[in-house]
Amino acid sequence: MALEPLTPHERREALGKAMEARGARSRAKAALRAGELSVEDLLARAHADEALARLKVTEMLECLHGIGPVRALAILEDLGIAPSRRLRGLGVHQRRALVDFLAG
Repeated sequence: MALEPLTPHERREALGKAMEARGARSRAKAALRAGELSVEDLLARAHADEALARLKVTEMLECLHGIGPVRALAILEDLGIAPSRRLRGLGVHQRRALVDFLAG
């Protein structure tokens, strides 16, 4: 089933919406990196914000001081979270485990 082609106006709107979403994710990652936002707060915001909900858990972890790609994958493996998981896809227990692991 092929998608209908977008009109130029619809394409501009879609591109604008995508830019806003990327900006929201970028601002959230910068706030997390700077310590202005906690992981728990980010997870709570992601519950209500569609743009943040699409942020990958690995990207979020890599924003934290001392966590790179290898350590992020090791953390996810220890917690039983798939590396492809996005914030929206985390269950209640996975969120709690992630917050507890990073706090301790």
